[in-house]
Amino acid sequence: MKQELINNIEVQMQKVLDNSQMEELRKVLVYCMQGYDVTASELNDTEEKDYLEIFLSAKRIEGRSEKSLKYYKATIDKMTQTIGKSVNHISTDDLRNYLADYQKEHNSSKVTIDNIRRILSSFFAWLEDEDYILKSPVRRIHKVKTGKSIKETYTDEELELMRDSSTEPRDLAIIDMLASTGMRVGEMVLLNKEDINFEERECVVFGKGDKERIVYFDARTKMHLQKYIESRTDNNPALFVSLCSPHERLRISGVEVRLRELGKALGITKVHPHKFRRTLATMAIDKGMPIEQLQQLLGHQRIDTTLQYAMVKQSNVKIAHRKYIG
Repeated sequence: MKQELINNIEVQMQKVLDNSQMEELRKVLVYCMQGYDVTASELNDTEEKDYLEIFLSAKRIEGRSEKSLKYYKATIDKMTQTIGKSVNHISTDDLRNYLADYQKEHNSSKVTIDNIRRILSSFFAWLEDEDYILKSPVRRIHKVKTGKSIKETYTDEELELMRDSSTEPRDLAIIDMLASTGMRVGEMVLLNKEDINFEERECVVFGKGDKERIVYFDARTKMHLQKYIESRTDNNPALFVSLCSPHERLRISGVEVRLRELGKALGITKVHPHKFRRTLATMAIDKGMPIEQLQQLLGHQRIDTTLQYAMVKQSNVKIAHRKYIG
């Protein structure tokens, strides 16, 4: 504990002392503390909890969803409980050891570990900005190199096969809606019939952080949506409802199960809603859509996220090389 106190004093004096002065300070501290016992006065649980609650309140004001806030809370709680120190005394080495042990214990991927690192970085950076701590211990923990994996998209043949094999007008409308708009499935299930502007072939969706944006659909989607709505006998305002009475609003899990069953019957691997979004992004990039416009269409806050969705095909790289270089 004595060495930890010396380290904390040194950290706080780094901004005002040069290297030679820091060395002298260390010698003085070691000399003066000889013969003394130092015990920790741990921060009580209430104060520790207040830091986290205030942080979550700040993120809530910034527009973070309740789902994200719940993930932040669970991640930070687990870290503080495992390390067993107040946030004022958590060091870079504590966090490095925590991340290494977590990865080993849970056999976590590099993506998962980097997600934890980002949340901890956000928390400690906020503590630093609010002057609760002098310096974030996550500053020297760099981004985890995760490597890039080319994620699968649907082929044109697979999309047509799913359309041709859909026996329910609702399922056909769902496939077309996801394929032509690139919207998230969570955005789609929140739509009501009155939200659809058939004349302009567009609708307003609420994305992450309750942000509004306009998405667009093609003529085929318009036709299949109208046919599905006309076939319904219920009074539910929701755009998509369950097939069986009482015809309740369709949930995300309902869409996922239906698509998975369809894919299994057709022998198409990994059929899920998000794959339609990735397919649209890749197709748009292949056809020359500017990345900034695609970013707006998909509702991404950061363009880096859009680039992760848009996987450029190797065949197009070859054609571009011949056009511009060879």
